[in-house]
Amino acid sequence: MGDNAAPSARAWTLAVAGAVWLLTAAFIRIPAAQTPDPSFFRPSAGDVARPSGLPEIGLWMVGPDLKYAHWMGERFEGKRLREPINIILSDAYAADEGQAVRRFLAFCGKAGFISRSGHSSGYFGWLGSRLYPQLPLEKNHCLADEPFELNNNHGRFFGPAQRGSEFVFIGALSREKISLLVRAKHGYVSFDRARDAFADALVRRAGFSVRDDVLLKNALLDDPETGTGDHDGVAVWLAAPERM
Repeated sequence: MGDNAAPSARAWTLAVAGAVWLLTAAFIRIPAAQTPDPSFFRPSAGDVARPSGLPEIGLWMVGPDLKYAHWMGERFEGKRLREPINIILSDAYAADEGQAVRRFLAFCGKAGFISRSGHSSGYFGWLGSRLYPQLPLEKNHCLADEPFELNNNHGRFFGPAQRGSEFVFIGALSREKISLLVRAKHGYVSFDRARDAFADALVRRAGFSVRDDVLLKNALLDDPETGTGDHDGVAVWLAAPERM
């Protein structure tokens, strides 16, 4: 009698424990994989610049995973391509943040850079003391001068951060080519050519002025694994006109 009681007691205990687990599990929601919280991101001191007259600027575009963005996972001259910030824009005439964004997008449209599909999205830029999500906000869009099926200059922009009476944006511009041998294959061409094409378009078509060339020193030259392609470490600083 004693020999049979012990296994029966164990079986009963296991059955009760199993029932309790199932009942508890029914009310527990196991969380799915979460997107990293941008509020936890902090760049190191070596990854920011503090140019005179501007907010603190992160040197690199930040990916959706909150790691520094690498261009389409491509390698250039054997190195992974990190995406540098290469444009700064300031607007001294916007009344508030919302108007600054509307003016910025309207000016870009006037210059031929409109929100186009076919591009990755969800990026961030460090400006002032926080991360800003990319502009434009539409999923799988960025501002580009041609459709993604063609060779194009395109960029993602971040801000605005207010400094004094001005609203400041930063951006990461790049030029890509399309391979005719691989369907919808994007290939890196240049960071500096895209930066200069964007700056020239805003000056000629939208009335911006070049305020300065800001040396951010974000050209990676000596890192054996990661580079910045043809980037020279300079961000062109553009100032918005009063009127469209």
